[in-house]
Parts: sequence; structure tokens; C-alpha cells
Amino acid sequence: MRRTRTRAATLAAASALLAGLAIAPAAQATTTHHKPEPTLGQLAERSGRYFASAVDNPELADKPFADLLGKEFGGTTPGNGMKWYATEPQRGVFDFTAGDEIVDFAEDNGLDVRGHTLLWHSQLPDWLSSGTWTKAELRSILKNHITKVVKHYKGDVIHWDVANEIMNEDGTYRENIFYKTIGPSYIADALRWAHAADPKADLYLNDYNVEAIGPKSDAYYTLIKQLKADGVPIDGFGMQAHLALQYGFPDRLQENIKRFADLGVDVAITELDIRMQLPADEAKLAQQADWYGRVTDACVKVRRCVGITVWGYTDRHSWIPDFFPGEGAALPFDENLGRKPAYEAIRAALAAGAKKG
Repeated sequence: MRRTRTRAATLAAASALLAGLAIAPAAQATTTHHKPEPTLGQLAERSGRYFASAVDNPELADKPFADLLGKEFGGTTPGNGMKWYATEPQRGVFDFTAGDEIVDFAEDNGLDVRGHTLLWHSQLPDWLSSGTWTKAELRSILKNHITKVVKHYKGDVIHWDVANEIMNEDGTYRENIFYKTIGPSYIADALRWAHAADPKADLYLNDYNVEAIGPKSDAYYTLIKQLKADGVPIDGFGMQAHLALQYGFPDRLQENIKRFADLGVDVAITELDIRMQLPADEAKLAQQADWYGRVTDACVKVRRCVGITVWGYTDRHSWIPDFFPGEGAALPFDENLGRKPAYEAIRAALAAGAKKG
């Protein structure tokens, strides 16, 4: 299902041909043509991975931002356009406008799409969250929602975050509407229904604060091991990686990635950003760059770590300041779309991974 990004190479070849025709023969002998610098997406692809960025629909109106997104990255994730409140705002009434806009953008720019997310305790429509449902009713609602959304995007989405943030920090199940009404079996049900709707899409569980080895990641390890043993279609584990300099780098990240890979599932870094307490300064930006490099390096060193998605690529469009007052500067490009030290660190780690192949 992965598309080959040929647009940039085709344009470069055409430009070179036109330039050659415009130069006199004598001048051609002394003209030096420099090979274009590979993008982050292209560097990742050389080692069989992707490097992507999430995007929210209003951001596509920012043309310089959208142009760079389409050029620099190998994939994208809709920040909000495929969540339940957007796709089924009324029971049984589906609206794919927002998701379709991002899929169309991805198609036009040769980007892969990760679908996010089929079920989550947050951003549910009022009709669902305020309703009183029996177990049978909610199972029917959940099955219908997953089936309709996945079938609509069949062939367009390479990965689905099927169940998002279903664990508490201590490794117990989050008591969301699905758990309280159906019980933990809703997770296996959701995966089976998604697989039936699109057998070729890879299916993920996804959460935050699971990058280190601890109670929460242990709970997912146990769950995925059991799902595999039960024959439930589970293809991957998503580590969101919303990191903050003041809380320290996640303990044993590469080891943690590898233990999930050893279960026979892929691992993806799905929502990477690394925030800091403002104002940013040279030392914080250097530490941030080191962390971005270390996350990228940990992924490229594990064969089944298939890719990295930054949760937006520029500080111009970031969720961090609204949710964490006094914090920000979390992304590898600044507010003017300029490269920060973090960009160069990512680039160096991807290049090293590409050489190892």
C-alpha cells in the first residue's frame, strides 16, 4: 500500500533538463550541478521507514506551511479530522469532509496516511457520551462506527490507531464509556471489526507515557501478548512520545521498543514533540536536539520500528501552548518555518540509519 514518492525526483529532472537547454554548449562544460539535499522523508525511506508530520485541517490554508509539509515528509496523520466527533456527529450520520481533505492533500503530495483514531474516551460527540446504553447497544454503535469509517478510507490509510489511551498510569484499564459498558472485550472487538473492514491496514493500540519501561507500558505488553495468543488482529503499538525536557528522557526507550517488536508487532513513534519551559534558549534547544536525535536513533536501531510522526512540525502550529501554559517551542521547525537544531539532529540520525540500511 505504500506509495513511492516520485514527484520530487520528476520535477528535479525536468528542471535540470530545462536548465541544460538554456545554457550554451561552452558554458555547460564549466557548470556544476549540485544534487538536491534529501528530505527527512527520503532519508527515512532509505532504511525502509517513514518520517511524517500530523496536520489539522485549518493549517492547510497556510500555504508555505502546507508546501513544506508536502515536500519534507513521507506521511501525515489528521490531528482531528478522523476522530469520532468529526466523523459521526449524529448517530448514524457520517461526515468525512475533514478526513477527506487531508487524504486528498496526502494523495496530491505522495504522502502515506495514518488514521487517528477509531475510539478514544475524549472528543466523543454529545449524543454518544451523554447517552445511556446497554452493552448490546454500545457494541452495535461501536461496530457500525468502526466499520463505516474504515471502509470509507480503505486503501487510503496504511495504519489505524484503533484504540487510543485505554490504560491508566498504573497499568489498569481506563474506565471510559466502552470499558464501563462493555468491559475489556471491546478492545479485541474493535480490532476484529477494523480488520474485517480493511484487511490490509495495520492496526495499532496507541498511548502516551509508554516510552519508558514501567507499569503502563508493561500493561500494554501483557495485553498485546494476550491478543496475539488469542488470534486477535493486532499489528502495531504506537508510542506517542509527548516528551518534556523538565521530566527527563524516557528510561530504556530502545529496549522498550525492542521488547514490543519481539512480540511480533511493529512499533511506531506516533505523536512526537519535545516541549520546554519558555523562554527557549540555546541550552534548551541543544538538549531538545539531543533528545530528538536519541528518539530517532532508538527507532532506526530496531528493525520493526517502522516510522516516526511528529505532532505537527513547526512551532507556528502547535497544541502545546494551549494545553501547557508557559511551555512550548516543542517542534523541529520554528514559527517562521526555519530549521532548529532538532531538525539537524533528526537528519543525522536518519542518515546514519539509512547507511545501515
